[in-house]
Amino acid sequence: MSPSQATRGTNQAATIVMVVADILAAILGLWILMYLLDANRANSLVQFIHDAALWLAGWSHDLFTFDDEWARVVAGYGLAALVYLFVGHFVAGRLRRY
Repeated sequence: MSPSQATRGTNQAATIVMVVADILAAILGLWILMYLLDANRANSLVQFIHDAALWLAGWSHDLFTFDDEWARVVAGYGLAALVYLFVGHFVAGRLRRY
């Protein structure tokens, strides 16, 4: 394998990692937006986004104990989104170095 092929492979892997991290963060951001706009929870799309966001942010969705529920949702799910973005882009940057 030539050096240019190896570089192309790591760039593709880095791009995939970044795109996946961005999609995960977008799902979490979409749930925050739907929650703040009081989306109809009986809707199947809203239920799907909520279930996916709950699974993705299982470790952080009840991490904070603000009095207002909207603040707990924004802080808990927002933290998870930021962690996915930070870790995904960090890993992608490390992959591009090699």
